[in-house]
Amino acid sequence: MIARRTVVCLGFSQIVCWGVSYYLIGIFGEMIAAEMNWSRPLVYGGFSAALVVMGLTSPLTGSVIDRHGGKRVMVAGSVLTALACAMLAAATSIAVYYAAWLCLGVAMRMTLYEAAFASLARIGGPQARRPIAQVTLFGGLASTTFWPLGQALADVLGWRGAVLVYAGFALLTVPLHLAIPDTRFDTRDRIARPSVPAPSFRGQALLAASLYATITTLASFLNSGMSAHMIPILAGLGLAASASVWIATLRGVGQSLSRLTDVLFGGGLHPLQLNLIAALILPFAFAIGLLSGDWLIAAMAFAFGYGAGNGIATITRGTLPLVLFDIRSYGALTGRLLVPSFLLAALAPMGYAFVIERFGESGALVFSFILAALLLAASLALHALFRPRD
Repeated sequence: MIARRTVVCLGFSQIVCWGVSYYLIGIFGEMIAAEMNWSRPLVYGGFSAALVVMGLTSPLTGSVIDRHGGKRVMVAGSVLTALACAMLAAATSIAVYYAAWLCLGVAMRMTLYEAAFASLARIGGPQARRPIAQVTLFGGLASTTFWPLGQALADVLGWRGAVLVYAGFALLTVPLHLAIPDTRFDTRDRIARPSVPAPSFRGQALLAASLYATITTLASFLNSGMSAHMIPILAGLGLAASASVWIATLRGVGQSLSRLTDVLFGGGLHPLQLNLIAALILPFAFAIGLLSGDWLIAAMAFAFGYGAGNGIATITRGTLPLVLFDIRSYGALTGRLLVPSFLLAALAPMGYAFVIERFGESGALVFSFILAALLLAASLALHALFRPRD
């Protein structure tokens, strides 16, 4: 069993760790570009570099958590996050700016969902599904909390002062990560076995792994692009800057409410079914987003709808391996399968910046719709091939 205290500590740490790292560029990117007189692709390229580092360090981090547990890894990640934020706040050159992001990339892999999910799977084994959903319920509030907070801090302290405060917030997660137990679930009592048609031969196993990697890669690419550009997209469609920030926070509300719904009522849904629901929501959200410039309610529905779909997709990123693969190697296996999602997601901030400059904000939403449609196709295939036995 996974103690409630562990879930709560990891939940609060995810709010802070996501807020001060992954969502940092979404609120400060335009401010950095304006002060440093750098191009958008150059500024958002720092975030892309961090995601590349996340991908390169993913297999090793997952394996270390499998062997030694998440406590040491996530504590070290908290300290590294604080150091990276301090470096970023002090950056006056491209070299230091990118060095800070490279450092932050390692820290994000050691502190965000992937590390938390592997830690919970190591502790609880097959019992980790519900705790994973509960932790994401907290984490969904990160953008809702830190985008307005970051804007308020920047108004008073400037973006450098705000990012320095973020370093202090990162250190507050150290005691939360120290609360993670070092225990491992007992495989003699209950070895996790797939509840789907077992990938009993190599071709079938590779197909399951390939579809999972495709789904997570597309979802991560969209998440990376929206994290960096949702506020500028809304502003570019005609909304005031302040309104864009607050409407974008509905993404976090949608994430948390969708996850709360799953925690309260989704116990009977198989992860494959839940993943299909997420995949169905996302294309509709981007289609509605095209109306944001004319209708305020459409902008709100876009932010909320994307958040809801992404919120559920985040849960299934952690729970699908529990039913598709051997849980005893959860960290190492997911660490390898998530490499493409990190590496391709690294292209999203710069890619979206290019699309926006070339085709405008509406073009970025059309591009997102196409990616969401591909994600839906992969999810339909995974569900059709590996749905639970009757």
